[in-house]
Amino acid sequence: MRADAPRGRRRDPLGAARVTAAGFRLGLLAALLLPAAAYAQDRDTEAGRRAIVERIAAEIRAEHPDVATITAAALKEKLPAGNFVLVDVRTDKERAVSTLPGAITAKHFEARLDELVAEGRTVVAYCTIGARSSYYARKMGKRGVRVLNLEGSVLAWTHAGGEFVSKAGPVRRVHVYGRGWNLAADGYEAVW
Repeated sequence: MRADAPRGRRRDPLGAARVTAAGFRLGLLAALLLPAAAYAQDRDTEAGRRAIVERIAAEIRAEHPDVATITAAALKEKLPAGNFVLVDVRTDKERAVSTLPGAITAKHFEARLDELVAEGRTVVAYCTIGARSSYYARKMGKRGVRVLNLEGSVLAWTHAGGEFVSKAGPVRRVHVYGRGWNLAADGYEAVW
């Protein structure tokens, strides 16, 4: 590694910095620990947890300025009358706990892509906080499909009073990464 290359990055032969696997893992670990370490004092109140979710969502938005977004409050307001496709990009384990009502998996969406896009529906992707769904929206944008990212994703959805469902019906449970990501609003059970 060249001395002038940032730690966790390697320069390719043309001089462009590339993130190494170790650098990516280090960045991911920092992102996962961020809420636990940086905002520990704010977690005791719902307002504090909401502020943490909003700060992290703003950081994600800044990292992905090319990705269009929708807030949880706006989606909740427009969802009953709107023509939306909700795409849950989380893992099977996360989706088994709960999803937004009517959501489909990314795999299911992509299998029906032509049909759903032809219907003129607004596509909204979500995950736990919005990072994975931002990457998904960007990926789909490169394929010519406009996908909005749900800012703050399921954590913001709890603070907007949104509903969740499981195979058993309506639930007040949501999967988060771990104890450090327990940023759900009061009245919701965070599981990991």
